[in-house]
Amino acid sequence: MGLMGLEFDPIDEAKRNWERSEWPAASAMTAATSVTRAHQIILGRINDALSPFGLNFSRFEALALLHFSRTGALPLGKMGARLQVHAASVTNTIDRLERDGLVRREAHPTDGRTTLAAITDDGRALVEQASAALGDVSFGLDGLSDVDLKGIDDSLWPLRKQAGDF
Repeated sequence: MGLMGLEFDPIDEAKRNWERSEWPAASAMTAATSVTRAHQIILGRINDALSPFGLNFSRFEALALLHFSRTGALPLGKMGARLQVHAASVTNTIDRLERDGLVRREAHPTDGRTTLAAITDDGRALVEQASAALGDVSFGLDGLSDVDLKGIDDSLWPLRKQAGDF
């Protein structure tokens, strides 16, 4: 990401300052800061892998969701719920994918108020290529073992459940 490494861990330093000031929840602060920094690193690596395909992570996720859907098409509202993003974000993402010929909008066959996003053949081909590129960098988590990856997933599961993700 172009940053020069420091000779110390700034999150550890923040924790020391936090504790010295007797502020509450120092461990929670360092965990939250670590997760936030990890998110920046991972998203940067993912977007770097997707860049040659003209995609970013949100566009890739939308294509993958459509690719895996039974019919290759989903209502925009359902996409927002499954991708856990606001409806406006889905609309923006689908607009860009449609401009690139990777999806098309279709009328819902039984509900005239609903618009579907449908993946095109070009979209299917591109998402297959992009998924291979993401696999090559382990979704930005290259260097971590399967045990490490499961540990991350397991430790974040209760937070996601409590937040109502599922």
